[in-house]
Amino acid sequence: MVLMKNASMVYENTGTVATNCVDLKIDDGEFVFLVGPSGSGKTTIIKLLTGEVKATDGEIVVNDFNLRKIKSRKLPLLRRTLGVIFQDFRLIDDKTVYENVAFAMRVVGASKKEIQNRVPYVLELVGLKGRENRLPQELSGGEQQRVAIARALVNSPGLIIADEPTGNLDPVKSLELMLLLEKINELGTTVLVVTHEKELVNSFSKRVVAIDDGSIVSDGMDGYYSCEIHE
Repeated sequence: MVLMKNASMVYENTGTVATNCVDLKIDDGEFVFLVGPSGSGKTTIIKLLTGEVKATDGEIVVNDFNLRKIKSRKLPLLRRTLGVIFQDFRLIDDKTVYENVAFAMRVVGASKKEIQNRVPYVLELVGLKGRENRLPQELSGGEQQRVAIARALVNSPGLIIADEPTGNLDPVKSLELMLLLEKINELGTTVLVVTHEKELVNSFSKRVVAIDDGSIVSDGMDGYYSCEIHE
């Protein structure tokens, strides 16, 4: 579950108010789009949810971790409950598809047997069976993004955050990718897709949260709120 209550983020070095009184709740099993123009606060929300930065004010809880109070040593535990998919894939060039996905399990201490059982299943789930021994440069952009999804999924996270996952893909591949994320969601994983591609969002009947100038302007439900940032 994700809970943001009056969450504000002011960057001290610039004084920029990146998010202003953000109120957002995402229940387990939901599929949510977070949309907004460049500079609207989408990236800051991702950083807040992954613990990369701490909010200036308000409350943030992700998968039972209170991110306003979390200690640095607890951040790896939080991040094991998350799968993050990036626009630029971030694959390891000299590792095969199998090795890229297996690496995500090794860093959290999974056994060799666990890796051997889990990785083939996840690769088949994302449509990469038969590509296990390919290097990233031998794959299409859509296939590379599927590797990134498999890597995010392999440790059975409760929440997947996809940050502009279709930014480097053509419209056909973008739709295929979203259908894959929808399938993963139907298997029980909560999915938050951050994007500015309105046409793609409109192709799916999902909850849409819109942010602009650091504030949520709509989220498909009634109710408005106001708050002040505490100094």
